[in-house]
Amino acid sequence: MRKVSLVVLGAVVGAGIVSIGSNPQYLMGGAARAAASDTYRNLNLFGDVFEKIRTDYVEKPDEQKLIEAAVNGMLTSLDPHSSYMDAKSFRDMQVQTRGEFGGLGIEVTQEDGFVKVVTPIDDTPASKAGILTNDLISAIDGESVQGLTLNQAVDKMRGAVGSDVKLTVLRGSAKEAKDIKLTRAVIQIKSVRYEVKGDIGYIRITQFNEQTTDLLKKAMEKFAAEIPADKFKGYIMDLRNNPGGLLDQSIQVSNAFLDKGEIVSTRGRNADESQRYNARAGNDLSKGRPLVVLVNGGSASASEIVSGALQDHKRATVIGTRSFGKGSVQTIIPLGPTNGALRLTTARYYTPSGRSIQAKGIDPDIQILQDVPDDLKGKDDTKGEASLKGHLKNGEDEKTGSQAYVPPDATKDKQLIAAIDLLHGVKKASELIEANKAPATPAPVKN
Repeated sequence: MRKVSLVVLGAVVGAGIVSIGSNPQYLMGGAARAAASDTYRNLNLFGDVFEKIRTDYVEKPDEQKLIEAAVNGMLTSLDPHSSYMDAKSFRDMQVQTRGEFGGLGIEVTQEDGFVKVVTPIDDTPASKAGILTNDLISAIDGESVQGLTLNQAVDKMRGAVGSDVKLTVLRGSAKEAKDIKLTRAVIQIKSVRYEVKGDIGYIRITQFNEQTTDLLKKAMEKFAAEIPADKFKGYIMDLRNNPGGLLDQSIQVSNAFLDKGEIVSTRGRNADESQRYNARAGNDLSKGRPLVVLVNGGSASASEIVSGALQDHKRATVIGTRSFGKGSVQTIIPLGPTNGALRLTTARYYTPSGRSIQAKGIDPDIQILQDVPDDLKGKDDTKGEASLKGHLKNGEDEKTGSQAYVPPDATKDKQLIAAIDLLHGVKKASELIEANKAPATPAPVKN
């Protein structure tokens, strides 16, 4: 899945060292010495195993691949979002965050040895071929993905523009296998799509990349030019199935609708690593007009930062279904020109009210379920962050994911229709809540 990320180009931490005599016990306590001893012993174990493989394995191994596999093993043992990127993967990631790359157009993660589709990206080979959220890719061109790292699997899906690739996907609870042929293309991610819907400005953000804020500004300028100020009812920001992206972009998008107050805070392992990001006065481009935000089970990470900030400040009404629940920050740490980079989870983020959405998600103010076609029922729901193996825990009340279906026909999109009705004043929030309450479970009949 696309992760919230910061690029760290380098950091130097200086510390004054006071020497008190020459006895090392003054420099390191007993517990610290014991911990260091354990660490060195384990590193020696790694060295011993590596040497045995290098000299005694039945075939001469690729030593670089052995090291990379060991590094990736360390990282993937931490949580589902930490990983190692070799030099090529790191370059691909940098290109992708700029909004243009080659491939199929799917956001993926790894689950139980399979490559799991988080969401297909709009207007790409994947979405046009019918790839769905939650599809499990079991094979690429007939070769099983079992045993491959996520980066290796992604690399196999990439290739020359115009070339074909066959994905074998497992779909639904029965895991029915289906082969889907796709033609690779240059994926140009236009992360913001927008249109004037009468007296409403509709903004669809598909992910948060380096282009997002600039495209959002263009959208709002278009609305201001085409909708008379006295008739402008407000905005709809559609974040459904948006897997996230860059932290700084989510902050700037939030600031386009806020004039003051905290947007998000991040808290790392140590208290002094906490950071708060606040809205800057004068950056509210919306002029305080009403705002509805649409989310669903495929809205993750940066999407949840934006919807959580606007919800906490009561700046927007959030409509849809509970979001994915990815509440951690990944820092991209380069390791040199030939060694790639680490994607390391370094902090949790919190909404302005202090909520951690990790493994819980953002609950909408108005929950509205879509009418899902029979052939897709149960196949398009997300299980959420809480279902990922090794995810960061967040107390006892973790929540699973939710419905992620968005009808391709806007006239059947109940969440979008509700947003329009709310902005037009056709229905009040309380009426929408009441009309979309889940039916009560009937009491058991006693015989």
